[in-house]
Amino acid sequence: MVVIGSLVGVRLLTGMLNPAEYGELTLGITIATLINQFILGPLAQGIVRFYSPAVEEEEIGSYLYAVRALVSIASLAIIAGMLVGAICLFIAGRSDLVGITISALIFASISGYNYILSGIQNAARQRAIVAVHQGIEYWLRFLFAAALIGWLGASSRVAMIGYALGGVIVFVSQSIFFLRVFPHPRHWHNNKNKWQHKIWEYAWPMSTFGIFTWGQQVSDRWALGLFQTTEEVGMYAALFQLGYYPISMATGMLVQLLQPIFFQRSGDGSDTKRTANVVQLSWRLTSLALGFTVIAFCFAFLFHVQIFQVCVAKEYRQVSYLLPWMILGGGIFAAGQTMTLNLLSQVKTYQMMPVKIMTSLLGIGLNLVGGYYWGISGLIVAGIIFSVSYLLSIIIISKQ
Repeated sequence: MVVIGSLVGVRLLTGMLNPAEYGELTLGITIATLINQFILGPLAQGIVRFYSPAVEEEEIGSYLYAVRALVSIASLAIIAGMLVGAICLFIAGRSDLVGITISALIFASISGYNYILSGIQNAARQRAIVAVHQGIEYWLRFLFAAALIGWLGASSRVAMIGYALGGVIVFVSQSIFFLRVFPHPRHWHNNKNKWQHKIWEYAWPMSTFGIFTWGQQVSDRWALGLFQTTEEVGMYAALFQLGYYPISMATGMLVQLLQPIFFQRSGDGSDTKRTANVVQLSWRLTSLALGFTVIAFCFAFLFHVQIFQVCVAKEYRQVSYLLPWMILGGGIFAAGQTMTLNLLSQVKTYQMMPVKIMTSLLGIGLNLVGGYYWGISGLIVAGIIFSVSYLLSIIIISKQ
């Protein structure tokens, strides 16, 4: 449902927004990516990681209280950033960007909350609830965006507001189901500081290198925006959503299914016997991701023209020949992400920092050079080189 919804959404919005407007929407989403990479994403990973240990120690109440406290602190930080950003835009004379910035931050916050709720429910094996809400969320984002564009007119700001509204509806529904599964427990305050400390110790390295990974993830679109045109940003975004995004999402779904199992088997990560099996599973999962990437690459190489004819508007189809290479870069990176399950299960987020930071800096440099000299095709090559270096680096530290 997620993958099909994203493809349908691309077809809807590329038909309603011209490449320049679609490019502005893509640049706006990079703001949302920052929030998830720097604040809510690492926090969600820490929350999911320690669900199983909390259950084993029969301290789920203290754990949930710690989660609520940490999410509240993160929300205050996001609100403060929103106010500072709006003031800076007014001072800089770019009040036209305030609307899309605020709506992007709201969208990012709601998406992060949904991700946290889904993570806890997935760890509790409430997979049906997670699947339904994740599938619906992507459809609602694009449908609300399309409906608002039809009502208020075509603009990136209106589309972003539609994204946020779709996320709000899913958040309300998911909260209702969450409270049914996790009613208000007794003894909320018992050992809450212990779980806050564990989650924070796990999350802060991810938050630190999240700044760098965010820079790598958005530098491709900003390089095009700075050195080329917003029209090229729009075409690149369509290519990215048809090539990189589906294979990353498919791999992410597999990781989401297996991650709670990995964490449950490894416990708190201190028992080497419990983690040995997790190491073997992570290698098999990485091999599976690479095999799937090869199949997807061959399929796109043969049918990229037909895929673009079905999935995007006519003015975007001139870059269809780059689709298989976008899939290749995305698949290799996704394989590297599956290998990180080995380190996450052993609570070794700190050891990931050097690799994440160095490869991200390499990726930023490659994107700037590729975007400046060769445009979209240069970014594709830069993405493949980055993905290969990332996968090899993760494999090396995993073996060590």
